Amino acid sequence: MQPLTLESTLADLSLYDFTIESHTLSSKVAEAFADNNLLPGVIITHQNQFLGMISRREFLERMSRPYGLELFSRRPISSLCKLFKQEPLILPSDTLIMTAAKQSLWRSPELVYEPVIVKLNPKEYRLLDAYQLLVAQSDIHELANLLISDLYKKLATANQELQKLATVDSLTNLANRRQFDEYLEQQWQQMRRQIEWLSLIFIDVDYFKLYNDTYGHLAGDYCLKEVAKAIKNSVQRATDLVARYGGEEFAVILPTTGVEGAINLAKQMINNVRKLQITHQKSVISPYVTISLGVVSIIPNLDTNPASLIASADVALYAAKLSGRDRYILHSSLQITEQKLNL
Repeated sequence: MQPLTLESTLADLSLYDFTIESHTLSSKVAEAFADNNLLPGVIITHQNQFLGMISRREFLERMSRPYGLELFSRRPISSLCKLFKQEPLILPSDTLIMTAAKQSLWRSPELVYEPVIVKLNPKEYRLLDAYQLLVAQSDIHELANLLISDLYKKLATANQELQKLATVDSLTNLANRRQFDEYLEQQWQQMRRQIEWLSLIFIDVDYFKLYNDTYGHLAGDYCLKEVAKAIKNSVQRATDLVARYGGEEFAVILPTTGVEGAINLAKQMINNVRKLQITHQKSVISPYVTISLGVVSIIPNLDTNPASLIASADVALYAAKLSGRDRYILHSSLQITEQKLNL
């Protein structure tokens, strides 16, 4: 028998072929049952037309009654068939196993374990043991559960991929602008409740348009990916988020990080990008690709919001670019301080 599937039908199960004409003596049926303990019943026909079915249980029960053997063994099986008034369950061979099992169980309790008659064609019938049908149903049910579990896993994987597409920049594999906005809002509220520092660093690749115009967009993409890796590798904590903010601009969110920690990280990122030594002939400040950074640190409160933090980081970044690039500038409400790292 082939492995069962959700589409398996009664034709896929082991069926019993025990059909006799109505004039056959009951003793012959008794002999057949004695020779094969697995036969679930007998199909009775009259001139090749279906007449009825007697189950093994019913036959043996009737024959075991007082004088049953003497009364019926020498009579045709049709005489015994007339004593059973219950209509057997007859199903086409293309009936799904799950459907057949339901119909079998819907029968009255005394008939639940009676064989099911499987109709192959108008003149050909087979017997199916009810227990075998229920076992097949159980196997398919288990298979269905496995398939559903597999589908849920695939769905979860697909959802993860969709989530990644929705929150990850495809070029750099960093967080995208959407994830940046959501995470900044989340950390802003959390730091405000905890009265903790929150720092933000904006990063811009110096003279990137000139780099693109000189080396082409493929080289530009390579440059952005390498710079993104250098920035990402500078960040150690899982709670820190590195994002591609747009174009050649990146952003780093640093929860529970004050001015000193943010400045140290800014210095490290500048050095890591310098170490890449990506040639940039059109840069007026270095023969290699460099970055400018705007740094801001704040303890969030009810009088401020994430937009003000972004604006401050943007102002600091702009100041770093105006001051000669390849440096960071720290923004504060009182003053802007500048720091140029020695090459």
